[in-house]
Amino acid sequence: MKFTPFRVDVPQEDLDDLHTRLARTRWPDQPEGVGWELGIPVDEVRDLAEHWRLRFDWRAAEERLNGFPQFTTEIDGTRVHFLHVRSPEEDATPLLLTHGWPGSAVEFLDVIGPLADPRAYGGDPRTAFHLVVPSIPGFGFSGPTRDRGWGPARGARAWAELMSALGYPRFGTHGGDWGALISRELGVQFPSRVLGVHVTMLPTAVARSSADLEGLSGVSLAAAERSLEKSRAFQHAGTGYAMIQATKPQTLAYGLTDSPVGQLAWIAEKFRSFSNTDHDLIDRDDLLTDVSIYWFTATANSSARIYAALEGPWGAPVPPSTVPTGVAVFPDDIGLPVRALAERENTIVHWSAFPTGGHFPALEQPDALIADIRKFFSAL
Repeated sequence: MKFTPFRVDVPQEDLDDLHTRLARTRWPDQPEGVGWELGIPVDEVRDLAEHWRLRFDWRAAEERLNGFPQFTTEIDGTRVHFLHVRSPEEDATPLLLTHGWPGSAVEFLDVIGPLADPRAYGGDPRTAFHLVVPSIPGFGFSGPTRDRGWGPARGARAWAELMSALGYPRFGTHGGDWGALISRELGVQFPSRVLGVHVTMLPTAVARSSADLEGLSGVSLAAAERSLEKSRAFQHAGTGYAMIQATKPQTLAYGLTDSPVGQLAWIAEKFRSFSNTDHDLIDRDDLLTDVSIYWFTATANSSARIYAALEGPWGAPVPPSTVPTGVAVFPDDIGLPVRALAERENTIVHWSAFPTGGHFPALEQPDALIADIRKFFSAL
């Protein structure tokens, strides 16, 4: 497998075009007093768009990204972009970090240093990792995919091939959102190669009805009720984006690919609703770096197709996993797993519940996530 060194270098004409489009935005109307009920408010998007156009420094974001070794290769007929950060500790554990939607490798930039070189951050060098941080096919600098079917199962096979080519016969894996599904799938397909699976989301372990909790022992009533409450709220008001991306992503893509404010609103609303908090708690420059990557790479369509590639409905039963699995639960995530449900299909050896944080813990609570990843793999 050939690896080509990669640097982010967006042409200036693309930046100029972005700023021109932002300045010429045609804004929608909005009923008075609706707040976030019907989607992200106009004043929120105006504020973000003005920051994107006038104050956000894409070249600084590029410099930050280019501070990490990056490469591209081809796997299963598609381009794959990835960061490869080797630890100065030669015996470090190889670890895959996989993002989800609407995320990117940007999610992990704050955790790479402490995980790869804990000694430099006052940590135990025995907890060091050699890190591989890929962009899912169809996302970001991996670029649009040319064919369909890039769901978690195919993504897991691609990651296994990538880790073999990099010289890592055994490795750990971590992910949230789609990254959690891909991470778990790696353990299902390649149990002899995966040391452990650490995730922040388990869709099949979320209570969707009272019947899900019947007959379970050792279940915290408060945790079960909270899981059911979050699940019902998300099913009622939060799944529209997934339905359109799973069924008609091509139709959606025209607006997101042609309008930067359309792409911005589509992603920024999810950063808010997926974590049940104000997006300002996530650094807005991190948010805009993420949105910019989707915009400059024109991957709104191909990234959305991962929903269309999912085999079976979201949360459908999955094959059991025998690989040691750790779960980090952040209370404001879109779905809260119940340990007793998780243990039906997974080999749970580690379970952490945190007081704060949501769907993007690497951005919201990086120190907590770093500590939990270290604790899980150190125990193994």
